[in-house]
Amino acid sequence: MHASAIRLDSTTTLIVVAVLALLAVIAVPVFWDKWGWKKTGRATSTVAAVILLVTGSGLALNIVGGFFPTLGSLLGTSVNPGEGTNADAGENGSGLGRLQDANAQRAREGKSSVLHMTVKGQRTGITRDVNLYLPPEYSDPSYRDYVFPVIEWIPNYPSGPEVAVGPYHLPDALDAARVKGLLPPSVVIIPDPSGEPRIGHDTECVDEANGHANDTYLSSDIRNWAIHTLHVNPDRKAWTIAGWSSGGYCALDLVSRHPQWYANAASVSGYDKASIDAETEDLFHGRKDISDANTISLNLQRHPSPVELLIIAGAKEKDEKASIDTIRHAITGPTVMYSWIIPDAGHNMNTFKSQLPDVLSWIGSKSAAPRPKTDQHIESSGGVKAWPLPHTGGHGALTDVES
Repeated sequence: MHASAIRLDSTTTLIVVAVLALLAVIAVPVFWDKWGWKKTGRATSTVAAVILLVTGSGLALNIVGGFFPTLGSLLGTSVNPGEGTNADAGENGSGLGRLQDANAQRAREGKSSVLHMTVKGQRTGITRDVNLYLPPEYSDPSYRDYVFPVIEWIPNYPSGPEVAVGPYHLPDALDAARVKGLLPPSVVIIPDPSGEPRIGHDTECVDEANGHANDTYLSSDIRNWAIHTLHVNPDRKAWTIAGWSSGGYCALDLVSRHPQWYANAASVSGYDKASIDAETEDLFHGRKDISDANTISLNLQRHPSPVELLIIAGAKEKDEKASIDTIRHAITGPTVMYSWIIPDAGHNMNTFKSQLPDVLSWIGSKSAAPRPKTDQHIESSGGVKAWPLPHTGGHGALTDVES
């Protein structure tokens, strides 16, 4: 059995572990003087009771927080990043054509399509898993000559694109927002921000010093692939980046670094600068210029641009609330920032999911509606200028001023 098949969010599993833990705790004093090998028996029974108690507590906290649905998601070894999708669209979406009829049938039933594929970055050469949400209108013949707005949704560490389809229930939330008229029909691209291995490989979506060009892949590569492969609007005003936790930081960082490509960003429980902890690689190798160029408040202060930001933090999230204040104090026109503090149970996925409808409503209020195709060679940046990025030394990484 693969780790991805072992559920960590099962109430039945929690009850079984809780009962075993109770029995183990009772067994310790009952058999304390009855073991043939007293030291071995006492030590083994005590350790077993402690392990079961810790496991039960961990399972309970996981269910309350909605963190990891399976052991595979906890370990970052999910066997199928496309779990929960309707079909596999192949490398670079090469199978999208053969899926047209199936997608059209779903559209006639008023259903969206969620597809899995891998995308190889033309610039970086990085290949990662990507899930793609297509609203029913995308496959509706009456919209054949339309291009759609885009939401690029960045999963939180240590997750991949499967987390948005599974634990987030993002497609259901998108469908509900679209049906209520709160969100225009939008293409949603959910890329893997870090690749494999997941654990101990938190890239924070940055172009690492002499390492992986994660930012370039998620911004330049994914955007160019989408514009040339999908019916999406290249106008920057039609592009939003969003995410929770590390994905929220990624969204704010990418939009502040590439205002020529993105107009909006929504962050729930994100932060101001790349996290430095046991799970994060040595991203900058002492390069202050690269570190500064991935600090959101510094980017917005030094390179003001016409972007709109939604930043949300929980009342119990001390660091995330501090980041809101830091970013707010750094902003000058033409940047616009919206923020709110929510009552919460801490930094967990259930807190995030409770905000998802409001986040999608905000994105919908900023997003462009689908429009008829025009010349795809228009100046999609709308005249917004790129700013000079430092040389990181990573293969294919964006440098200087590139639009």
